[in-house]
Amino acid sequence: MTDKKNQINIELDENVAQGVYSNLAVITHSNSEFIVDFIRLMPGVPKAKVKSRVILTPEHAKRLMLALQDNVAKYEALNGKIKNVDGSKGPLMPMNFGGPTAQA
Repeated sequence: MTDKKNQINIELDENVAQGVYSNLAVITHSNSEFIVDFIRLMPGVPKAKVKSRVILTPEHAKRLMLALQDNVAKYEALNGKIKNVDGSKGPLMPMNFGGPTAQA
């Protein structure tokens, strides 16, 4: 039997359920919070906008990190290893995606 006292009723608004596509995340922090900006980069466009910002306490940021690690491990168990990306050598992806540069 589940304990109804400890259950949380989570509602998902229709607009939020559609989600926001992001292909870049920028993470910054202070002594009291972590800020995760989700950004969408478009090919050939030198400017990108933050599409969503999530602000977390350090404790919630660590819980998110652990949950992501757990989910990545489960994903890889079913689908094979995800290719490692070494971010120490600069941007993780070319800013122009290898396509033509936008011109006016």
